[in-house]
Amino acid sequence: MASRHRESTRAENFAFALAITALVGGSVTLQLVREARVALAPVDNRLLYTTSGNLTRKLALSYDSLLADIYWIRAIQHYGGDRRSDTPNRYELLYPLLDLTTSLDPRFVMAYRFGAIFLMEPYPGGAGRPDLAIKLLEKGITQTPEKWEYYLDIGFVYYWRLSDYQHAAEWFKRGGDLPDGPWWLRSYAAVMLAKGGDRQSSRFLWLNLYQTSQDDWIQSNAQLRLLQLDALDMIDHLYGIVREYGRRTGRLPQTWNEVVAAGLLRGAPLDPSGTPYLLDNLTGNVTVSSQSKLYPLPVEPTSSAAQAPAAQARPGS
Repeated sequence: MASRHRESTRAENFAFALAITALVGGSVTLQLVREARVALAPVDNRLLYTTSGNLTRKLALSYDSLLADIYWIRAIQHYGGDRRSDTPNRYELLYPLLDLTTSLDPRFVMAYRFGAIFLMEPYPGGAGRPDLAIKLLEKGITQTPEKWEYYLDIGFVYYWRLSDYQHAAEWFKRGGDLPDGPWWLRSYAAVMLAKGGDRQSSRFLWLNLYQTSQDDWIQSNAQLRLLQLDALDMIDHLYGIVREYGRRTGRLPQTWNEVVAAGLLRGAPLDPSGTPYLLDNLTGNVTVSSQSKLYPLPVEPTSSAAQAPAAQARPGS
Protein backbone atom coordinates (compact mmCIF):
# COMPACT_ATOMS: atom_id res chain seq x y z
CA MET A 1 0.00 0.00 0.00
CA ALA A 2 2.81 2.41 0.95
CA SER A 3 4.58 1.57 -2.31
CA ARG A 4 1.45 2.35 -4.37
CA HIS A 5 1.02 5.61 -2.49
CA ARG A 6 4.63 6.59 -3.26
CA GLU A 7 4.19 5.79 -6.95
CA SER A 8 0.98 7.83 -7.03
CA THR A 9 2.78 10.74 -5.38
CA ARG A 10 5.62 10.49 -7.88
CA ALA A 11 3.13 10.55 -10.77
CA GLU A 12 1.51 13.64 -9.30
CA ASN A 13 4.92 15.27 -8.95
CA PHE A 14 5.71 14.63 -12.61
CA ALA A 15 2.36 16.12 -13.61
CA PHE A 16 3.17 19.17 -11.50
CA ALA A 17 6.60 19.43 -13.13
CA LEU A 18 5.02 19.26 -16.58
CA ALA A 19 2.61 22.04 -15.65
CA ILE A 20 5.50 24.22 -14.54
CA THR A 21 7.30 23.41 -17.81
CA ALA A 22 4.27 24.55 -19.79
CA LEU A 23 4.15 27.85 -17.89
CA VAL A 24 7.86 28.40 -18.36
CA GLY A 25 7.49 27.62 -22.04
CA GLY A 26 5.21 30.62 -22.42
CA SER A 27 8.09 32.95 -21.62
CA VAL A 28 10.43 31.50 -24.25
CA THR A 29 9.51 33.99 -26.97
CA LEU A 30 10.10 37.00 -24.70
CA GLN A 31 13.40 35.52 -23.56
CA LEU A 32 14.56 34.99 -27.15
CA VAL A 33 13.81 38.64 -27.97
CA ARG A 34 15.73 39.73 -24.87
CA GLU A 35 18.74 37.55 -25.69
CA ALA A 36 18.82 38.91 -29.23
CA ARG A 37 19.37 42.40 -27.81
CA VAL A 38 21.54 41.63 -24.78
CA ALA A 39 24.14 38.86 -24.84
CA LEU A 40 23.97 36.63 -21.77
CA ALA A 41 26.79 34.71 -20.17
CA PRO A 42 26.48 30.97 -20.91
CA VAL A 43 25.34 28.70 -18.07
CA ASP A 44 27.67 25.85 -17.16
CA ASN A 45 25.53 22.73 -17.38
CA ARG A 46 28.13 20.91 -15.28
CA LEU A 47 27.67 23.30 -12.39
CA LEU A 48 26.07 21.99 -9.21
CA TYR A 49 24.96 24.79 -6.91
CA THR A 50 24.78 22.65 -3.80
CA THR A 51 26.04 19.23 -2.80
CA SER A 52 24.44 19.24 0.63
CA GLY A 53 21.51 16.89 0.88
CA ASN A 54 20.35 18.39 4.19
CA LEU A 55 20.38 21.92 2.80
CA THR A 56 18.60 20.89 -0.39
CA ARG A 57 15.95 19.03 1.60
CA LYS A 58 15.27 22.15 3.69
CA LEU A 59 15.03 24.31 0.59
CA ALA A 60 12.67 21.83 -1.07
CA LEU A 61 10.01 22.44 1.57
CA SER A 62 7.23 19.93 0.84
CA TYR A 63 8.47 19.12 -2.66
CA ASP A 64 11.18 16.62 -1.67
CA SER A 65 9.94 13.86 -3.99
CA LEU A 66 9.51 16.22 -6.92
CA LEU A 67 13.02 17.60 -6.53
CA ALA A 68 14.38 14.06 -6.11
CA ASP A 69 12.85 13.15 -9.48
CA ILE A 70 14.42 16.21 -11.08
CA TYR A 71 17.88 15.40 -9.70
CA TRP A 72 17.46 11.76 -10.77
CA ILE A 73 16.64 12.82 -14.32
CA ARG A 74 19.66 15.10 -14.30
CA ALA A 75 21.86 12.23 -13.05
CA ILE A 76 20.68 10.04 -15.94
CA GLN A 77 21.29 12.86 -18.44
CA HIS A 78 24.75 13.48 -16.98
CA TYR A 79 25.65 9.78 -17.19
CA GLY A 80 24.26 9.34 -20.70
CA GLY A 81 25.81 12.55 -22.01
CA ASP A 82 29.27 11.85 -20.61
CA ARG A 83 29.19 8.25 -21.83
CA ARG A 84 28.78 9.49 -25.41
CA SER A 85 31.35 12.28 -25.18
CA ASP A 86 35.06 12.81 -24.66
CA THR A 87 34.61 15.64 -22.19
CA PRO A 88 37.27 16.02 -19.49
CA ASN A 89 36.34 14.93 -15.99
CA ARG A 90 33.63 12.55 -17.13
CA TYR A 91 30.97 11.66 -14.55
CA GLU A 92 32.29 14.23 -12.06
CA LEU A 93 28.74 15.15 -11.00
CA LEU A 94 27.33 11.63 -11.01
CA TYR A 95 27.80 10.75 -7.37
CA PRO A 96 26.84 14.24 -6.06
CA LEU A 97 23.61 14.09 -8.10
CA LEU A 98 22.81 10.59 -6.86
CA ASP A 99 23.60 11.63 -3.29
CA LEU A 100 21.24 14.61 -3.57
CA THR A 101 18.53 12.43 -5.12
CA THR A 102 18.66 9.87 -2.33
CA SER A 103 18.90 12.53 0.37
CA LEU A 104 15.68 14.10 -0.89
CA ASP A 105 13.99 10.71 -1.25
CA PRO A 106 15.82 8.18 1.00
CA ARG A 107 13.68 5.31 -0.33
CA PHE A 108 14.28 5.93 -4.02
CA VAL A 109 15.22 2.33 -4.86
CA MET A 110 15.88 2.97 -8.55
CA ALA A 111 18.38 5.74 -7.78
CA TYR A 112 20.34 3.48 -5.43
CA ARG A 113 20.42 0.38 -7.63
CA PHE A 114 20.80 1.95 -11.09
CA GLY A 115 23.07 4.65 -9.69
CA ALA A 116 25.39 1.98 -8.28
CA ILE A 117 25.59 0.34 -11.71
CA PHE A 118 26.47 3.66 -13.35
CA LEU A 119 29.17 4.25 -10.73
CA MET A 120 30.74 0.79 -10.76
CA GLU A 121 30.92 0.25 -14.55
CA PRO A 122 34.53 0.43 -15.79
CA TYR A 123 35.61 3.77 -17.25
CA PRO A 124 34.76 5.13 -19.81
CA GLY A 125 31.49 3.17 -20.00
CA GLY A 126 30.86 4.20 -16.41
CA ALA A 127 32.50 6.18 -13.64
CA GLY A 128 34.84 3.34 -12.66
CA ARG A 129 34.16 4.05 -8.97
CA PRO A 130 33.05 0.83 -7.25
CA ASP A 131 33.91 2.49 -3.92
CA LEU A 132 31.24 5.13 -4.50
CA ALA A 133 28.77 2.48 -5.67
CA ILE A 134 29.23 0.70 -2.34
CA LYS A 135 28.94 3.98 -0.45
CA LEU A 136 25.64 4.79 -2.19
CA LEU A 137 24.19 1.35 -1.48
CA GLU A 138 25.28 1.45 2.16
CA LYS A 139 23.39 4.72 2.41
CA GLY A 140 20.32 2.89 1.12
CA ILE A 141 20.76 0.21 3.77
CA THR A 142 20.76 2.81 6.55
CA GLN A 143 17.31 3.87 5.34
CA THR A 144 15.83 0.44 4.58
CA PRO A 145 17.97 -2.24 6.27
CA GLU A 146 15.43 -4.91 5.32
CA LYS A 147 16.02 -4.38 1.56
CA TRP A 148 17.99 -7.51 0.64
CA GLU A 149 18.59 -6.25 -2.90
CA TYR A 150 21.06 -3.67 -1.58
CA TYR A 151 23.12 -6.39 0.13
CA LEU A 152 23.08 -8.36 -3.12
CA ASP A 153 24.24 -5.31 -5.07
CA ILE A 154 27.11 -4.57 -2.68
CA GLY A 155 28.23 -8.18 -2.79
CA PHE A 156 28.03 -8.00 -6.54
CA VAL A 157 30.29 -4.93 -6.67
CA TYR A 158 32.88 -6.70 -4.51
CA TYR A 159 32.65 -9.79 -6.70
CA TRP A 160 32.39 -8.41 -10.23
CA ARG A 161 34.47 -5.24 -9.99
CA LEU A 162 36.88 -5.79 -7.10
CA SER A 163 37.37 -9.59 -7.17
CA ASP A 164 37.11 -9.49 -3.37
CA TYR A 165 35.36 -12.79 -2.76
CA GLN A 166 35.60 -12.67 1.03
CA HIS A 167 33.66 -9.41 1.27
CA ALA A 168 31.31 -10.51 -1.51
CA ALA A 169 30.46 -13.65 0.46
CA GLU A 170 29.88 -11.64 3.64
CA TRP A 171 27.40 -9.32 1.94
CA PHE A 172 25.59 -12.15 0.16
CA LYS A 173 25.22 -13.96 3.49
CA ARG A 174 23.94 -10.83 5.23
CA GLY A 175 21.32 -10.39 2.52
CA GLY A 176 20.34 -14.06 2.65
CA ASP A 177 19.98 -13.94 6.44
CA LEU A 178 17.35 -11.20 6.29
CA PRO A 179 13.75 -12.31 6.98
CA ASP A 180 12.79 -11.90 3.31
CA GLY A 181 16.22 -12.68 1.89
CA PRO A 182 16.29 -15.37 -0.84
CA TRP A 183 17.84 -18.72 0.00
CA TRP A 184 20.17 -18.61 -2.98
CA LEU A 185 22.08 -15.66 -1.53
CA ARG A 186 23.26 -17.84 1.35
CA SER A 187 24.16 -20.58 -1.12
CA TYR A 188 26.03 -18.11 -3.26
CA ALA A 189 28.01 -16.92 -0.24
CA ALA A 190 29.31 -20.48 0.17
CA VAL A 191 30.13 -20.69 -3.55
CA MET A 192 32.13 -17.48 -3.32
CA LEU A 193 34.27 -18.81 -0.49
CA ALA A 194 34.80 -22.16 -2.21
CA LYS A 195 35.31 -21.19 -5.85
CA GLY A 196 35.99 -17.49 -6.01
CA GLY A 197 35.29 -15.96 -9.41
CA ASP A 198 34.89 -18.82 -11.83
CA ARG A 199 32.63 -18.28 -14.84
CA GLN A 200 29.97 -20.68 -13.58
CA SER A 201 29.63 -18.56 -10.42
CA SER A 202 29.09 -15.49 -12.60
CA ARG A 203 26.44 -17.30 -14.58
CA PHE A 204 24.65 -18.37 -11.39
CA LEU A 205 24.57 -14.80 -10.08
CA TRP A 206 23.38 -13.18 -13.31
CA LEU A 207 20.72 -15.85 -13.77
CA ASN A 208 19.30 -15.22 -10.31
CA LEU A 209 19.39 -11.47 -10.89
CA TYR A 210 17.40 -12.01 -14.07
CA GLN A 211 14.87 -14.32 -12.41
CA THR A 212 14.29 -12.28 -9.23
CA SER A 213 14.33 -8.69 -10.51
CA GLN A 214 11.04 -6.93 -11.21
CA ASP A 215 12.75 -4.23 -13.26
CA ASP A 216 12.97 -4.52 -17.04
CA TRP A 217 16.29 -2.67 -17.24
CA ILE A 218 18.01 -4.93 -14.71
CA GLN A 219 16.57 -8.00 -16.43
CA SER A 220 17.83 -6.77 -19.82
CA ASN A 221 21.27 -6.08 -18.37
CA ALA A 222 21.40 -9.53 -16.76
CA GLN A 223 20.31 -11.15 -20.02
CA LEU A 224 23.07 -9.31 -21.87
CA ARG A 225 25.64 -10.48 -19.33
CA LEU A 226 24.48 -14.07 -19.69
CA LEU A 227 24.90 -13.85 -23.47
CA GLN A 228 28.38 -12.40 -22.95
CA LEU A 229 29.27 -15.38 -20.78
CA ASP A 230 28.01 -17.68 -23.54
CA ALA A 231 30.25 -15.79 -25.96
CA LEU A 232 33.26 -16.24 -23.66
CA ASP A 233 32.59 -19.99 -23.52
CA MET A 234 32.39 -20.09 -27.30
CA ILE A 235 35.61 -18.08 -27.64
CA ASP A 236 37.43 -20.66 -25.50
CA HIS A 237 36.07 -23.39 -27.78
CA LEU A 238 37.02 -21.53 -30.96
CA TYR A 239 40.51 -20.84 -29.67
CA GLY A 240 40.94 -24.57 -29.17
CA ILE A 241 39.93 -25.08 -32.81
CA VAL A 242 42.42 -22.42 -33.95
CA ARG A 243 45.13 -24.19 -31.96
CA GLU A 244 44.21 -27.48 -33.63
CA TYR A 245 44.45 -25.82 -37.06
CA GLY A 246 47.90 -24.55 -36.10
CA ARG A 247 48.94 -28.02 -34.94
CA ARG A 248 47.88 -29.54 -38.26
CA THR A 249 49.28 -26.91 -40.59
CA GLY A 250 52.08 -25.29 -38.61
CA ARG A 251 50.64 -21.82 -39.14
CA LEU A 252 47.74 -19.61 -38.06
CA PRO A 253 44.59 -19.45 -40.19
CA GLN A 254 44.14 -16.16 -42.00
CA THR A 255 40.34 -16.41 -42.20
CA TRP A 256 37.53 -18.56 -40.86
CA ASN A 257 37.12 -19.93 -44.39
CA GLU A 258 40.45 -21.73 -44.04
CA VAL A 259 39.27 -23.31 -40.80
CA VAL A 260 36.04 -24.36 -42.49
CA ALA A 261 37.96 -25.80 -45.45
CA ALA A 262 40.04 -27.85 -43.00
CA GLY A 263 36.84 -29.46 -41.74
CA LEU A 264 37.12 -27.96 -38.25
CA LEU A 265 34.03 -25.76 -38.56
CA ARG A 266 30.85 -25.94 -40.62
CA GLY A 267 30.78 -22.20 -41.23
CA ALA A 268 32.03 -18.85 -39.96
CA PRO A 269 31.05 -18.77 -36.27
CA LEU A 270 28.51 -16.24 -34.99
CA ASP A 271 28.25 -14.88 -31.48
CA PRO A 272 24.92 -15.12 -29.58
CA SER A 273 23.81 -11.80 -31.08
CA GLY A 274 24.30 -13.16 -34.62
CA THR A 275 27.49 -11.19 -35.36
CA PRO A 276 30.58 -13.03 -36.72
CA TYR A 277 33.45 -13.53 -34.30
CA LEU A 278 36.71 -11.79 -35.19
CA LEU A 279 39.82 -13.89 -35.81
CA ASP A 280 43.19 -12.17 -35.34
CA ASN A 281 45.42 -13.80 -37.96
CA LEU A 282 48.58 -12.51 -36.24
CA THR A 283 47.93 -13.88 -32.75
CA GLY A 284 45.17 -16.46 -33.25
CA ASN A 285 43.02 -14.72 -30.68
CA VAL A 286 39.24 -14.70 -31.07
CA THR A 287 36.87 -12.00 -29.83
CA VAL A 288 33.56 -10.36 -30.57
CA SER A 289 33.27 -7.61 -33.13
CA SER A 290 32.96 -3.99 -32.05
CA GLN A 291 29.74 -4.04 -34.07
CA SER A 292 28.26 -6.74 -31.85
CA LYS A 293 25.66 -5.98 -29.20
CA LEU A 294 27.87 -7.95 -26.82
CA TYR A 295 30.86 -5.61 -27.25
CA PRO A 296 32.84 -5.00 -25.12
CA LEU A 297 33.06 -8.31 -23.32
CA PRO A 298 33.46 -8.04 -19.55
CA VAL A 299 36.81 -8.47 -17.86
CA GLU A 300 36.37 -11.61 -15.84
CA PRO A 301 37.34 -11.83 -12.15
CA THR A 302 41.06 -12.35 -11.72
CA SER A 303 40.82 -15.81 -10.20
CA SER A 304 38.53 -17.16 -12.91
CA ALA A 305 39.32 -20.69 -14.00
CA ALA A 306 38.83 -19.63 -17.61
CA GLN A 307 42.04 -18.17 -18.94
CA ALA A 308 42.09 -15.50 -21.62
CA PRO A 309 43.21 -16.86 -25.00
CA ALA A 310 45.98 -14.24 -25.19
CA ALA A 311 47.66 -15.87 -22.20
CA GLN A 312 47.85 -19.27 -23.90
CA ALA A 313 50.42 -20.62 -26.31
CA ARG A 314 50.17 -19.43 -29.87
CA PRO A 315 48.88 -22.07 -32.31
CA GLY A 316 51.64 -23.80 -34.20
CA SER A 317 54.31 -22.59 -31.80
